This record gives sequence, structure tokens and C-alpha cells, in this order.
Amino acid sequence: MNALSGFMDMNAVWLILMIVLAIVEAVVPGLISIWFALGAFAALIATLVGAPVWLQVVWFFVVSLAALALTRPLAKKYINAKVQPTNADMMIGRECIATERIDNLAGTGAAVIDGKEWTARMESDDIKAEVGDKLTVLRIEGVKIIVKPAK
Repeated sequence: MNALSGFMDMNAVWLILMIVLAIVEAVVPGLISIWFALGAFAALIATLVGAPVWLQVVWFFVVSLAALALTRPLAKKYINAKVQPTNADMMIGRECIATERIDNLAGTGAAVIDGKEWTARMESDDIKAEVGDKLTVLRIEGVKIIVKPAK
């Protein structure tokens, strides 16, 4: 009877863990816990066939990590893969004019594009730009444009 109660206890543990992880997956955006829910399901199956607790735990980790390793790259590729361009993205590759000396080491710099002034930083710390220099926008990082001298 003692072994049977241990069997029922581990059934409940894996079942509850699987349900909780599935609920977390449903509530939280992005793939967070689905792999561990699959591992809990595998451990539940191991319990049902009478596997010892240490083997159930091993199955939980092996199946969870295998599912994670096999599906995570595909999931990252196809989920949230659509990038929505913004108006700011249209500035990449455009020319701007330095309105303040741009010096990465001093933490200074500003440039204007289409009448809008942006905090600006050079692509490299060893390059500086003076007021009036023409620059090309390489990318946007937060509220800063990263620029290089225009050709």
C-alpha cells in the first residue's frame, strides 16, 4: 500500500506540474514553459509504467531539454518573425547634418534629419564629427542615431 501511495503521489506531482506549466504557457506571451510541460508529460508516462522516481526526473529533464533544443530555433524563426517597420526606420541610409560636435568619448553629439534633431553617436569611438558635417545614418539604437561620415 505504501508503494501505491508513492505511485499516486508522483502521478499527482507530474500532472499538476504539467497543468501549471501549460497554464503559464497560455498566459505568458512567447514560448516560455511548453518544453517543460512536455517533460512533465514524459515523466507522468514514466510514472504510469512504474519507473522509479529518479528515472522520472531524468525523463523530465531529458525530454524538456531535447524539446527545447530541437524546437526553440524553429520557434524563434517563425514566432514574432514579422518586423514592423516604423517611420524612424526610414531614416536608415539617409544623410543628416551634425548640429553639435559628435564625440562618443565625451558623450556629445546631435544631428538633424528632416528638421528633427536626434542625439547622435559615431559608429566608432575614434571618429568625430564637427557642426555642419554631412553624415549617413547607419542604425537607430533607442533614441540615438548611429552615423558615419557621408561619402
